[in-house]
Amino acid sequence: MKNIKITLSLLLVISLSSCDEFLSEIPDNRTQIDTPEKISELLVTAYPSKSYAVIGETMSDNVFDSEMTSSDVDNRQSFNWEMQTQLGPDTEADFWNACYEAIAASNQALVAIDELGSPESLNPQKGEALIARAYNHFMLVSYWSQRYNPSSAATDLGVPYVTKPEGALLAQYKRNSVKEVFDLIEQDIIEGMKYITNNYKEPKYHFNIDAAKAFACRFYLIKGDWDKVLEYSKGLGSKPTTLRDYVAFNAAASAQKPLEYSKAEQPTNLLVAYPNSTARRGYTNRFYLSDNRSDEILGSDTNIWGKPWLIYTSSFYENNVLIPKFYEYFKYTNVTAGIGEAYTGVVLLSNDEFFLNRIEAYVMKNQFAEANAGLEYLFSLRTQGYNAATDKITEANIAAMYPVIADEYTPFYTLSPLQASYIKAIAEARRREYIQEGLRWFDIKRFNLVVEHITKENGKAVRTNVLVKDDKRRALQIPQRASDNGIEKNPR
Repeated sequence: MKNIKITLSLLLVISLSSCDEFLSEIPDNRTQIDTPEKISELLVTAYPSKSYAVIGETMSDNVFDSEMTSSDVDNRQSFNWEMQTQLGPDTEADFWNACYEAIAASNQALVAIDELGSPESLNPQKGEALIARAYNHFMLVSYWSQRYNPSSAATDLGVPYVTKPEGALLAQYKRNSVKEVFDLIEQDIIEGMKYITNNYKEPKYHFNIDAAKAFACRFYLIKGDWDKVLEYSKGLGSKPTTLRDYVAFNAAASAQKPLEYSKAEQPTNLLVAYPNSTARRGYTNRFYLSDNRSDEILGSDTNIWGKPWLIYTSSFYENNVLIPKFYEYFKYTNVTAGIGEAYTGVVLLSNDEFFLNRIEAYVMKNQFAEANAGLEYLFSLRTQGYNAATDKITEANIAAMYPVIADEYTPFYTLSPLQASYIKAIAEARRREYIQEGLRWFDIKRFNLVVEHITKENGKAVRTNVLVKDDKRRALQIPQRASDNGIEKNPR
């Protein structure tokens, strides 16, 4: 029954008129969004219909050259931090378009709510529209701009922050500064939080209260507002029972694991989506998590107690390691010809990230006792053979396991030596937790981490490409169609 439920939920989403079709019509010819039911249906499209996971992952330090034969141009271009020249699922241009299509849906919903007199009964839809608009702009500025730094944010190029429905098919937009984008995101979060609700038939497919708070924590973590992170995450407690259960996950049948990971019934999953994506097939790419390098991230040597991690049950394809996280649903448009579209279950926000972000805020507030308790609890749930009597987290073993390396982690704020060790421990925990989901890229940007990508032939390095600190390539280049329409390109 669970398989059927997820499939029906997906069919509901993809059977609605796509936002792309909605935008392709002259405004006066659009379907009138003039009832609460139509507003709610429109908001189903206020989430990106494409995925960032493959883009972010391939640019990160989680990916290596397996030397497999592959003709995937996007994979090679992302690995070398080059502008992608292709369109299609899991490409930069498609994710850009998907975010702005989702923003258009939010804006149209907000206008419709206003035209209906903004009744209190529509407050839940208003809250969802505002938080979704903030989230989509956050994803855009996170990928197409340089990292947030308050000392330069007022002059750094952000992205266009769109707050009104388009009045023309090809509207002209200017890029807001990063500061303006972050200010507007925060404004939408604060206003949206007043109205957000859990009152949905399927809350995990919408910005429910906990998902909105988790997104707010991610935003304020990058902004460096530790008090806000602690404020929004206080409901988690010191030992949340809603973190991912890897014992149960590992016990599931191999074919069931991807479905188990992303299903809405998992307590840790706060916001789940089914974008048009072939992320599950990424293991056939040349530049991926290769078998001979995977222990650098997942091996027992990376465990502070020297024990194996429970987290991962991996399957192998030639030289690559696939973590069974992505459940793919293929919707046939022509069964006879075998033609259709792939939709992949992805977790956009979870309690595990929520909890890690709270621990990081403790560190930055110098509340190391609370950080120790949080990390020890998290690692206890992910370590094979954990012994509560002997396996402890202390300032001493964190400092020993994660020694400070000069100029390695360089956020816009200052880190004490002890904070630097803890921040690396948390970043590595997040890296393991979300490997192949693209979240590592966020830490690479905000901590200004150097990434080295080596291309090999016959086992020997033939090219070394280094993403240095403050490298201009950390901001993706504006898609060609957008720049042709007048949006300023990023410097190179």
